[in-house]
Amino acid sequence: MPQLPTGIVTFLFTDIEGSTRLMQELGRDAYARVQDEQAAIMRGAIAQGNGTEIRTEGDSFFVVFATPADGVQACVAAQRELEANAWPQDGAIRVRMGLHTGEGMHGGDDYLGIEVNRAARIAALGHGGQILLSEATVALVANALPDGVALRDLGRHRLKDFDHRERLHEVAIDGLPTEFPALRSADARRTNLPAQRTSFVGREREVAEIGELLAGARLLTITGPGGTGKTRLALEVAAAQTERFPDGVFLVDLGAVTEPALVTPAIAGVLGVREQPGERLDETVFHHVGELQLLLVLDNLEQLLEAGPAVSGLLEHGPAVRVLATSRIPLRLTGEHEYRLDPLPLPDAEAHADPDALAACESVRMFVERARRSNRRSASRATTPPPSPRSSPGWTACRLRSSSRPASSAY
Repeated sequence: MPQLPTGIVTFLFTDIEGSTRLMQELGRDAYARVQDEQAAIMRGAIAQGNGTEIRTEGDSFFVVFATPADGVQACVAAQRELEANAWPQDGAIRVRMGLHTGEGMHGGDDYLGIEVNRAARIAALGHGGQILLSEATVALVANALPDGVALRDLGRHRLKDFDHRERLHEVAIDGLPTEFPALRSADARRTNLPAQRTSFVGREREVAEIGELLAGARLLTITGPGGTGKTRLALEVAAAQTERFPDGVFLVDLGAVTEPALVTPAIAGVLGVREQPGERLDETVFHHVGELQLLLVLDNLEQLLEAGPAVSGLLEHGPAVRVLATSRIPLRLTGEHEYRLDPLPLPDAEAHADPDALAACESVRMFVERARRSNRRSASRATTPPPSPRSSPGWTACRLRSSSRPASSAY
Protein backbone atom coordinates (compact mmCIF):
# COMPACT_ATOMS: atom_id res chain seq x y z
CA MET A 1 0.00 0.00 0.00
CA PRO A 2 1.34 3.51 -0.84
CA GLN A 3 2.29 5.89 1.94
CA LEU A 4 -0.85 7.09 3.68
CA PRO A 5 -1.66 10.82 3.82
CA THR A 6 -1.12 12.37 7.25
CA GLY A 7 -2.41 15.39 9.12
CA ILE A 8 -5.75 16.85 8.00
CA VAL A 9 -7.21 14.56 5.33
CA THR A 10 -10.58 13.98 3.69
CA PHE A 11 -12.35 10.68 4.22
CA LEU A 12 -14.74 9.19 1.69
CA PHE A 13 -17.19 6.35 2.31
CA THR A 14 -19.37 4.92 -0.46
CA ASP A 15 -22.03 2.26 -0.62
CA ILE A 16 -24.36 0.82 -3.30
CA GLU A 17 -27.99 1.58 -2.51
CA GLY A 18 -30.27 -1.47 -2.47
CA SER A 19 -27.48 -3.98 -3.06
CA THR A 20 -29.42 -6.84 -1.48
CA ARG A 21 -32.42 -6.20 -3.72
CA LEU A 22 -30.20 -5.98 -6.80
CA MET A 23 -28.52 -9.27 -6.00
CA GLN A 24 -31.92 -10.94 -5.65
CA GLU A 25 -33.19 -9.47 -8.92
CA LEU A 26 -30.09 -10.02 -11.05
CA GLY A 27 -28.78 -13.22 -9.54
CA ARG A 28 -25.39 -13.70 -7.90
CA ASP A 29 -23.32 -13.94 -11.11
CA ALA A 30 -24.93 -10.96 -12.89
CA TYR A 31 -24.70 -8.87 -9.73
CA ALA A 32 -21.03 -9.74 -9.37
CA ARG A 33 -20.44 -8.39 -12.89
CA VAL A 34 -22.20 -5.07 -12.27
CA GLN A 35 -20.44 -4.74 -8.91
CA ASP A 36 -17.11 -5.21 -10.70
CA GLU A 37 -18.12 -2.49 -13.19
CA GLN A 38 -19.00 -0.18 -10.33
CA ALA A 39 -15.69 -0.91 -8.62
CA ALA A 40 -13.76 -0.15 -11.82
CA ILE A 41 -15.58 3.17 -12.22
CA MET A 42 -14.90 4.07 -8.59
CA ARG A 43 -11.20 3.19 -8.80
CA GLY A 44 -10.78 5.23 -11.98
CA ALA A 45 -12.34 8.27 -10.33
CA ILE A 46 -10.31 7.76 -7.15
CA ALA A 47 -7.12 7.68 -9.22
CA GLN A 48 -8.11 10.95 -10.94
CA GLY A 49 -8.44 12.54 -7.51
CA ASN A 50 -5.14 11.12 -6.27
CA GLY A 51 -6.99 9.20 -3.58
CA THR A 52 -5.77 6.23 -1.57
CA GLU A 53 -8.08 3.24 -1.29
CA ILE A 54 -7.87 2.07 2.31
CA ARG A 55 -10.25 -0.87 2.19
CA THR A 56 -13.37 -2.28 0.61
CA GLU A 57 -16.12 -4.27 2.31
CA GLY A 58 -18.49 -5.90 -0.13
CA ASP A 59 -19.59 -3.04 -2.39
CA SER A 60 -18.39 -0.27 -0.03
CA PHE A 61 -15.24 1.83 -0.38
CA PHE A 62 -13.19 3.67 2.24
CA VAL A 63 -10.84 6.17 0.59
CA VAL A 64 -8.62 8.99 1.85
CA PHE A 65 -7.64 12.16 -0.06
CA ALA A 66 -4.93 14.65 0.75
CA THR A 67 -7.29 17.57 0.02
CA PRO A 68 -11.08 17.99 0.08
CA ALA A 69 -11.00 19.37 -3.48
CA ASP A 70 -9.53 16.08 -4.66
CA GLY A 71 -12.28 14.18 -2.84
CA VAL A 72 -15.08 16.22 -4.38
CA GLN A 73 -13.54 15.94 -7.85
CA ALA A 74 -13.38 12.15 -7.52
CA CYS A 75 -16.97 11.86 -6.31
CA VAL A 76 -18.32 14.07 -9.08
CA ALA A 77 -16.39 12.11 -11.73
CA ALA A 78 -17.64 8.81 -10.29
CA GLN A 79 -21.29 9.90 -10.21
CA ARG A 80 -21.15 11.15 -13.78
CA GLU A 81 -19.61 7.90 -14.98
CA LEU A 82 -22.05 5.77 -12.97
CA GLU A 83 -24.99 7.69 -14.41
CA ALA A 84 -23.73 7.33 -17.99
CA ASN A 85 -22.85 3.64 -17.76
CA ALA A 86 -25.04 1.13 -19.65
CA TRP A 87 -26.30 -0.98 -16.77
CA PRO A 88 -28.50 -4.05 -17.31
CA GLN A 89 -32.25 -3.51 -17.33
CA ASP A 90 -33.48 -3.29 -13.70
CA GLY A 91 -29.84 -3.30 -12.63
CA ALA A 92 -28.87 0.39 -12.48
CA ILE A 93 -26.26 1.04 -9.81
CA ARG A 94 -26.78 4.02 -7.50
CA VAL A 95 -24.01 4.85 -5.05
CA ARG A 96 -24.29 7.03 -1.95
CA MET A 97 -21.16 8.98 -1.01
CA GLY A 98 -20.12 10.93 2.06
CA LEU A 99 -17.05 13.19 2.54
CA HIS A 100 -15.67 14.56 5.81
CA THR A 101 -12.41 16.34 6.57
CA GLY A 102 -10.52 15.82 9.82
CA GLU A 103 -7.34 14.60 11.44
CA GLY A 104 -6.11 11.28 10.11
CA MET A 105 -4.90 8.88 12.81
CA HIS A 106 -3.02 5.86 11.49
CA GLY A 107 -3.64 2.38 12.80
CA GLY A 108 -1.37 0.13 10.79
CA ASP A 109 -2.62 0.23 7.21
CA ASP A 110 -5.90 1.82 8.28
CA TYR A 111 -7.24 4.99 9.83
CA LEU A 112 -8.80 5.14 13.26
CA GLY A 113 -10.63 7.71 15.32
CA ILE A 114 -13.86 9.59 15.69
CA GLU A 115 -13.45 11.54 12.43
CA VAL A 116 -13.46 8.28 10.46
CA ASN A 117 -16.66 7.25 12.24
CA ARG A 118 -18.19 10.64 11.51
CA ALA A 119 -17.49 10.26 7.78
CA ALA A 120 -19.06 6.80 7.73
CA ARG A 121 -22.18 8.06 9.52
CA ILE A 122 -22.54 10.95 7.04
CA ALA A 123 -22.41 8.60 4.07
CA ALA A 124 -25.03 6.34 5.65
CA LEU A 125 -27.58 9.19 5.68
CA GLY A 126 -27.58 9.63 1.91
CA HIS A 127 -29.36 8.05 -1.02
CA GLY A 128 -28.07 6.48 -4.21
CA GLY A 129 -26.61 9.12 -6.54
CA GLN A 130 -26.16 11.62 -3.70
CA ILE A 131 -22.90 13.16 -2.41
CA LEU A 132 -22.95 14.58 1.13
CA LEU A 133 -20.29 16.89 2.58
CA SER A 134 -19.65 17.76 6.21
CA GLU A 135 -19.36 21.38 7.33
CA ALA A 136 -15.59 20.93 7.75
CA THR A 137 -15.23 19.81 4.14
CA VAL A 138 -17.47 22.59 2.80
CA ALA A 139 -15.42 25.25 4.60
CA LEU A 140 -12.32 24.17 2.65
CA VAL A 141 -13.85 23.44 -0.76
CA ALA A 142 -16.71 25.93 -1.25
CA ASN A 143 -14.55 28.27 -3.36
CA ALA A 144 -12.83 25.53 -5.36
CA LEU A 145 -15.69 23.54 -6.84
CA PRO A 146 -15.42 21.99 -10.33
CA ASP A 147 -17.39 23.54 -13.17
CA GLY A 148 -21.07 22.60 -13.20
CA VAL A 149 -21.07 21.81 -9.50
CA ALA A 150 -22.86 23.65 -6.69
CA LEU A 151 -23.60 23.07 -3.01
CA ARG A 152 -27.00 22.87 -1.34
CA ASP A 153 -27.35 23.38 2.41
CA LEU A 154 -29.40 20.56 3.96
CA GLY A 155 -29.33 21.90 7.51
CA ARG A 156 -28.22 20.13 10.66
CA HIS A 157 -28.78 16.42 11.18
CA ARG A 158 -28.06 14.06 14.04
CA LEU A 159 -25.58 11.32 13.25
CA LYS A 160 -25.93 7.92 14.86
CA ASP A 161 -23.96 7.71 18.14
CA PHE A 162 -23.01 11.43 17.99
CA ASP A 163 -24.40 13.96 20.47
CA HIS A 164 -24.24 17.07 18.29
CA ARG A 165 -25.96 17.68 14.98
CA GLU A 166 -23.81 18.02 11.89
CA ARG A 167 -24.51 20.62 9.21
CA LEU A 168 -24.54 18.79 5.88
CA HIS A 169 -24.42 19.94 2.29
CA GLU A 170 -25.38 18.13 -0.89
CA VAL A 171 -23.36 18.34 -4.10
CA ALA A 172 -25.58 19.31 -7.06
CA ILE A 173 -24.12 18.27 -10.43
CA ASP A 174 -25.40 19.69 -13.72
CA GLY A 175 -27.16 17.04 -15.78
CA LEU A 176 -27.56 14.56 -12.91
CA PRO A 177 -30.55 13.99 -10.58
CA THR A 178 -30.71 16.62 -7.86
CA GLU A 179 -33.94 15.70 -6.07
CA PHE A 180 -33.59 13.13 -3.30
CA PRO A 181 -35.76 12.01 -0.39
CA ALA A 182 -35.12 13.39 3.08
CA LEU A 183 -31.88 12.25 4.67
CA ARG A 184 -32.07 9.09 6.76
CA SER A 185 -31.06 10.83 9.98
CA ALA A 186 -32.49 10.42 13.45
CA ASP A 187 -34.02 13.89 13.05
CA ALA A 188 -35.97 12.85 9.98
CA ARG A 189 -39.69 12.35 10.35
CA ARG A 190 -40.30 8.71 11.16
CA THR A 191 -44.07 8.72 11.20
CA ASN A 192 -47.07 10.66 9.98
CA LEU A 193 -49.62 8.89 12.15
CA PRO A 194 -52.28 11.42 13.18
CA ALA A 195 -52.84 12.35 16.80
CA GLN A 196 -56.13 10.93 18.02
CA ARG A 197 -58.71 13.19 19.64
CA THR A 198 -60.42 10.38 21.54
CA SER A 199 -59.09 7.53 23.64
CA PHE A 200 -58.95 4.00 22.28
CA VAL A 201 -61.51 1.82 24.07
CA GLY A 202 -61.41 -1.98 24.03
CA ARG A 203 -59.83 -4.14 21.33
CA GLU A 204 -56.84 -4.99 23.57
CA ARG A 205 -56.89 -8.59 22.34
CA GLU A 206 -57.04 -7.52 18.68
CA VAL A 207 -54.15 -5.06 19.07
CA ALA A 208 -51.99 -7.78 20.62
CA GLU A 209 -52.94 -10.40 18.03
CA ILE A 210 -52.29 -8.16 15.03
CA GLY A 211 -48.97 -7.02 16.51
CA GLU A 212 -47.88 -10.65 16.83
CA LEU A 213 -49.04 -11.45 13.29
CA LEU A 214 -47.03 -8.55 11.86
CA ALA A 215 -43.85 -10.17 13.17
CA GLY A 216 -44.25 -12.87 10.51
CA ALA A 217 -46.78 -11.56 7.98
CA ARG A 218 -45.51 -9.03 5.46
CA LEU A 219 -49.01 -8.20 4.21
CA LEU A 220 -51.81 -8.18 6.76
CA THR A 221 -55.28 -6.96 5.84
CA ILE A 222 -57.87 -6.02 8.46
CA THR A 223 -61.26 -6.73 6.90
CA GLY A 224 -64.79 -6.08 8.06
CA PRO A 225 -67.95 -4.06 7.34
CA GLY A 226 -67.85 -0.29 7.33
CA GLY A 227 -68.01 1.20 10.80
CA THR A 228 -66.34 -1.65 12.67
CA GLY A 229 -63.27 0.46 13.49
CA LYS A 230 -60.73 -0.97 11.03
CA THR A 231 -58.91 2.32 10.53
CA ARG A 232 -58.70 3.22 14.22
CA LEU A 233 -57.51 -0.29 15.08
CA ALA A 234 -54.84 -0.19 12.36
CA LEU A 235 -53.60 3.18 13.65
CA GLU A 236 -53.47 1.89 17.21
CA VAL A 237 -51.48 -1.15 16.12
CA ALA A 238 -49.15 0.97 13.98
CA ALA A 239 -48.47 3.41 16.82
CA ALA A 240 -47.32 0.49 18.96
CA GLN A 241 -44.89 -0.69 16.25
CA THR A 242 -42.69 2.41 15.85
CA GLU A 243 -39.74 0.90 17.73
CA ARG A 244 -39.77 -2.18 15.50
CA PHE A 245 -39.47 -0.14 12.29
CA PRO A 246 -36.50 2.25 12.55
CA ASP A 247 -37.12 3.73 9.08
CA GLY A 248 -40.67 4.74 9.83
CA VAL A 249 -44.35 3.92 10.28
CA PHE A 250 -46.52 5.78 7.76
CA LEU A 251 -50.21 6.09 6.99
CA VAL A 252 -51.31 6.29 3.35
CA ASP A 253 -54.96 7.39 3.41
CA LEU A 254 -56.58 6.17 0.19
CA GLY A 255 -60.12 7.17 1.10
CA ALA A 256 -60.21 9.93 -1.50
CA VAL A 257 -58.27 8.00 -4.17
CA THR A 258 -60.57 6.67 -6.88
CA GLU A 259 -58.13 5.37 -9.51
CA PRO A 260 -55.76 2.42 -8.91
CA ALA A 261 -53.08 4.25 -10.91
CA LEU A 262 -53.02 6.95 -8.23
CA VAL A 263 -52.05 4.59 -5.40
CA THR A 264 -48.32 4.70 -6.20
CA PRO A 265 -48.26 8.55 -6.32
CA ALA A 266 -50.04 8.58 -2.96
CA ILE A 267 -47.42 6.28 -1.45
CA ALA A 268 -44.60 8.29 -3.03
CA GLY A 269 -46.01 11.51 -1.60
CA VAL A 270 -46.10 10.10 1.93
CA LEU A 271 -42.54 8.75 1.67
CA GLY A 272 -41.17 11.95 0.14
CA VAL A 273 -40.17 10.24 -3.12
CA ARG A 274 -40.07 12.43 -6.23
CA GLU A 275 -40.07 11.45 -9.89
CA GLN A 276 -36.64 10.99 -11.43
CA PRO A 277 -35.84 11.72 -15.09
CA GLY A 278 -36.04 8.64 -17.29
CA GLU A 279 -37.56 6.43 -14.59
CA ARG A 280 -41.14 5.42 -13.84
CA LEU A 281 -42.41 6.58 -10.47
CA ASP A 282 -43.10 3.03 -9.28
CA GLU A 283 -39.47 2.09 -10.04
CA THR A 284 -38.26 5.09 -8.04
CA VAL A 285 -40.45 4.08 -5.10
CA PHE A 286 -39.24 0.48 -5.29
CA HIS A 287 -35.61 1.64 -5.28
CA HIS A 288 -36.32 3.92 -2.33
CA VAL A 289 -37.78 1.22 -0.09
CA GLY A 290 -35.06 -1.30 -1.06
CA GLU A 291 -33.45 -1.92 2.35
CA LEU A 292 -35.69 0.20 4.59
CA GLN A 293 -37.48 -1.28 7.58
CA LEU A 294 -40.89 0.32 7.08
CA LEU A 295 -44.47 -0.27 8.13
CA LEU A 296 -47.01 1.20 5.70
CA VAL A 297 -50.66 1.47 6.70
CA LEU A 298 -52.71 1.45 3.48
CA ASP A 299 -56.17 2.55 4.54
CA ASN A 300 -59.39 2.03 2.52
CA LEU A 301 -58.14 -0.30 -0.21
CA GLU A 302 -61.46 -1.97 -1.00
CA GLN A 303 -62.22 0.37 -3.92
CA LEU A 304 -58.68 -0.02 -5.32
CA LEU A 305 -58.22 -3.77 -5.61
CA GLU A 306 -56.70 -3.36 -9.08
CA ALA A 307 -53.75 -1.62 -7.40
CA GLY A 308 -52.56 -4.99 -6.16
CA PRO A 309 -49.37 -4.91 -8.31
CA ALA A 310 -48.28 -1.69 -6.57
CA VAL A 311 -48.62 -3.36 -3.17
CA SER A 312 -46.93 -6.55 -4.35
CA GLY A 313 -44.09 -4.51 -5.87
CA LEU A 314 -43.41 -2.78 -2.57
CA LEU A 315 -43.08 -6.13 -0.81
CA GLU A 316 -41.00 -7.66 -3.58
CA HIS A 317 -38.48 -4.83 -3.75
CA GLY A 318 -38.47 -4.05 -0.02
CA PRO A 319 -37.66 -7.25 1.88
CA ALA A 320 -38.00 -5.45 5.23
CA VAL A 321 -41.25 -3.63 4.37
CA ARG A 322 -44.50 -4.60 6.08
CA VAL A 323 -47.95 -3.53 4.87
CA LEU A 324 -50.95 -3.26 7.18
CA ALA A 325 -54.02 -2.69 5.02
CA THR A 326 -57.69 -2.05 5.77
CA SER A 327 -60.41 -3.15 3.40
CA ARG A 328 -63.97 -4.40 3.50
CA ILE A 329 -62.81 -7.43 1.52
CA PRO A 330 -59.47 -9.27 1.17
CA LEU A 331 -57.01 -8.05 -1.46
CA ARG A 332 -56.42 -11.60 -2.80
CA LEU A 333 -52.66 -11.07 -3.09
CA THR A 334 -49.99 -13.73 -2.68
CA GLY A 335 -48.82 -13.94 0.92
CA GLU A 336 -51.76 -11.95 2.30
CA HIS A 337 -52.95 -12.70 5.83
CA GLU A 338 -56.52 -11.65 6.62
CA TYR A 339 -57.65 -10.50 10.05
CA ARG A 340 -61.43 -10.41 10.19
CA LEU A 341 -62.72 -7.70 12.53
CA ASP A 342 -66.14 -8.08 14.10
CA PRO A 343 -68.15 -5.25 15.68
CA LEU A 344 -67.60 -4.58 19.36
CA PRO A 345 -69.65 -7.01 21.43
CA LEU A 346 -72.98 -5.77 22.77
CA PRO A 347 -74.27 -6.57 26.26
CA ASP A 348 -76.52 -9.56 26.68
CA ALA A 349 -80.21 -8.92 27.02
CA GLU A 350 -79.96 -9.65 30.75
CA ALA A 351 -76.87 -7.51 31.31
CA HIS A 352 -78.86 -4.52 32.58
CA ALA A 353 -79.55 -6.53 35.71
CA ASP A 354 -75.81 -7.05 36.35
CA PRO A 355 -73.96 -3.70 36.70
CA ASP A 356 -70.52 -5.39 36.74
CA ALA A 357 -71.21 -7.27 33.51
CA LEU A 358 -72.50 -4.05 31.94
CA ALA A 359 -69.40 -2.11 33.01
CA ALA A 360 -67.14 -4.76 31.45
CA CYS A 361 -68.82 -4.63 28.03
CA GLU A 362 -66.55 -2.85 25.50
CA SER A 363 -69.38 -1.21 23.56
CA VAL A 364 -70.84 0.22 26.78
CA ARG A 365 -67.40 1.42 27.90
CA MET A 366 -66.97 3.19 24.59
CA PHE A 367 -70.41 4.78 24.74
CA VAL A 368 -69.79 6.04 28.28
CA GLU A 369 -66.34 7.42 27.43
CA ARG A 370 -67.67 9.29 24.40
CA ALA A 371 -70.66 10.60 26.33
CA ARG A 372 -68.43 11.88 29.12
CA ARG A 373 -66.19 13.59 26.60
CA SER A 374 -69.20 15.19 24.93
CA ASN A 375 -70.47 16.45 28.30
CA ARG A 376 -67.10 17.96 29.16
CA ARG A 377 -67.14 19.90 25.87
CA SER A 378 -70.65 21.23 26.35
CA ALA A 379 -71.02 24.02 28.88
CA SER A 380 -74.78 23.66 28.77
CA ARG A 381 -74.43 20.12 30.06
CA ALA A 382 -71.81 20.88 32.67
CA THR A 383 -74.18 20.13 35.54
CA THR A 384 -75.64 16.99 33.98
CA PRO A 385 -74.17 13.83 35.52
CA PRO A 386 -72.46 11.70 32.86
CA PRO A 387 -73.97 8.34 32.05
CA SER A 388 -72.60 5.41 34.01
CA PRO A 389 -71.92 1.87 32.88
CA ARG A 390 -73.98 0.84 35.89
CA SER A 391 -77.12 2.34 34.39
CA SER A 392 -79.42 0.59 31.95
CA PRO A 393 -79.62 3.67 29.64
CA GLY A 394 -76.04 2.85 28.48
CA TRP A 395 -77.15 -0.66 27.63
CA THR A 396 -80.27 0.67 25.89
CA ALA A 397 -78.27 3.16 23.85
CA CYS A 398 -75.86 0.49 22.65
CA ARG A 399 -78.76 -1.73 21.69
CA LEU A 400 -80.46 1.07 19.77
CA ARG A 401 -77.22 2.01 18.06
CA SER A 402 -76.59 -1.55 16.98
CA SER A 403 -79.73 -1.46 14.88
CA SER A 404 -78.23 1.21 12.61
CA ARG A 405 -74.47 0.49 12.50
CA PRO A 406 -71.90 -1.74 14.19
CA ALA A 407 -70.31 -0.62 17.44
CA SER A 408 -66.92 0.74 16.48
CA SER A 409 -63.78 1.59 18.41
CA ALA A 410 -63.57 4.74 16.24
CA TYR A 411 -66.94 6.20 17.18
